[in-house]
Amino acid sequence: MKTYKYILSFVFLLVISFQSLQAQDRILTLEQAKTLAKTNNKKTKRASQNIAAAEAAKASVYASDKPFVDASAMGIHVGEPINALLPENQAVASLGVSQVIYAGGKIHTAKKISSTAVDLYTSQKELTQAEVLLDVETTFWQIINVTAKVDLANKYKDLLTELLKDLTNSFDAGIIYKNDVLKVQVQLNTAELNLLKANDGLAILKLKMAQLIGLENADFEVKDALNINAPLTEKANAKDALTNRPEIKMLTNAVEIETLQTKVLKADRKPTVAFNVSGLYGTGKAINFSDASNDLTSYYSVLSVNIPVFDWGGRKQKVKEQQFKTEAKQLELQDTQELIVIQIENAYLELQQAIKRVKITEKSLAQADENLRLHQDRFDAGTVVGKDVLEAQVLWQKAYSEVIDAKAMQQISQANYKKSIGQIN
Repeated sequence: MKTYKYILSFVFLLVISFQSLQAQDRILTLEQAKTLAKTNNKKTKRASQNIAAAEAAKASVYASDKPFVDASAMGIHVGEPINALLPENQAVASLGVSQVIYAGGKIHTAKKISSTAVDLYTSQKELTQAEVLLDVETTFWQIINVTAKVDLANKYKDLLTELLKDLTNSFDAGIIYKNDVLKVQVQLNTAELNLLKANDGLAILKLKMAQLIGLENADFEVKDALNINAPLTEKANAKDALTNRPEIKMLTNAVEIETLQTKVLKADRKPTVAFNVSGLYGTGKAINFSDASNDLTSYYSVLSVNIPVFDWGGRKQKVKEQQFKTEAKQLELQDTQELIVIQIENAYLELQQAIKRVKITEKSLAQADENLRLHQDRFDAGTVVGKDVLEAQVLWQKAYSEVIDAKAMQQISQANYKKSIGQIN
């Protein structure tokens, strides 16, 4: 019997341990969320596929200056009266090698374009990943915010419930009027409604997080706290930070590609030289008329030179068109640089405002907390009525809620500033 009890105890401990491990698996930290987003997010995956496509295109371009080998074969049957001149049945096979000797520098320029295109798509992935990480961090702190609001709503309900109990006793004793009780009941109903909204909002935010980081469901809990003592990012030099922004890298690559496209169009106005050599083999009845042999083996070579002579200025205008496009892209780069400098300064100012807001709201909460304590003591002593306590509770709840919002906004503002200077990771 004792052995049976030991076995049951051991099984019970295993079940508890397994459930504990499962609960631990459902805890999600900010760093874990970011790591999952980098590998599982659909936008990030799509950006990786674009890089792979650009790499394949680059490999194709780099193969274009190598000799091309082509082979062909065909069988021929001719009827009367042609069979009097040609073999009635014959087969012909050929093997040719072609090599571009000179193309005005187009191949070399195309290689540079393909390499730059890979860099552009790499920067595009950096931008996509930065946007996804900011979205993940924003959603994470919103979840923390709403979770704290849920806890606050429960605390507020407890305060109201206790006050309602005291006022109900006073009303039953005939000390106060019923409207004092009704005011607290209305406030309690409002608190329950706000709690319901907060829980619904939390569920939506967790679904959004699951989609961002590639989880199949939202069966997880976030783990962190609204800590205002988190290390802050030092103010960066806006112009130095430009080099970290993927948008600037992308536009720089785009300007380079447009410039190289101009060289390609200029090369169209230059001669093209190509060489081809092909070997032939044919078989058929009396296919070689010189000796009535059934086999024929031969070869031929071609050196071709294509020289553009006159096209009514069409190629020249294409070059001008491309030059204007390059200048337009250059202006876009300069404009983006100026706007990003403003964006960085604005993000830093918003972060400073968020820090100050935390300090102010915490000061207000301390005052509201003291105010509520004093009103509660006086209510217990019978020197103030329930209405005064209710007002103090409402003021405390509002101040507490503003502290939660301020701390969450500080974390989000800090993440936004890191993204603006290209350091979110």
